[in-house]
Amino acid sequence: MANANEPATLQYLAPYTGATLAEYFMYTGRATLTIYDDLSKQAQAYREMSLLLRRPPGREAYPGDVFYLHSRLLERAAKLSTALGEGSMTALPIVETQEGDVSAYIPTNVISITDGQIFLAAGLFNSGLRPAINVGISVSRVGSAAQPKAMKQVAGKLKLELAQFAELEAFSQFASDLDQASTSVQFSSEGVYSLPTYRRRA
Repeated sequence: MANANEPATLQYLAPYTGATLAEYFMYTGRATLTIYDDLSKQAQAYREMSLLLRRPPGREAYPGDVFYLHSRLLERAAKLSTALGEGSMTALPIVETQEGDVSAYIPTNVISITDGQIFLAAGLFNSGLRPAINVGISVSRVGSAAQPKAMKQVAGKLKLELAQFAELEAFSQFASDLDQASTSVQFSSEGVYSLPTYRRRA
């Protein structure tokens, strides 16, 4: 465990320490979950250390092996065979984006390593949607292959409606006159958006 007030060396080492502890339980046949919050701060700590050591900087002043920094951490997650005890280690890395820019250096590195991403948008959160998941950017490489047939059919229809709603919502800011079909899609999707919204109890 390391917070933002800790030295850069500790912020750099903390995720690896957590992964080592999770691996111990994985090799004893248990299912483990590691949540790295967040890897962008670890990359910044690694950049700080590298600059102090006068290593040649690369893109955004990060050292050239910053991709390896995260790949060797996240690829420790695995599901072991029966011969090795059937333990597992699931990794959930969290990466902070600046103004929602998923094309920045560190976010794209982590996205390329993981099996998918859930993108949380500040705009959706401020509009009252909980959880504030941007369906258009959130993807999974496994996706429907791991879902039951019934869930696959429902989820596919919901994702299509939400994508249409996002497109119409952006278009309606510039044009107030929408045809009847577009209006019906908009009202239907607004109802879909309200279904998963978390409401805090009084």
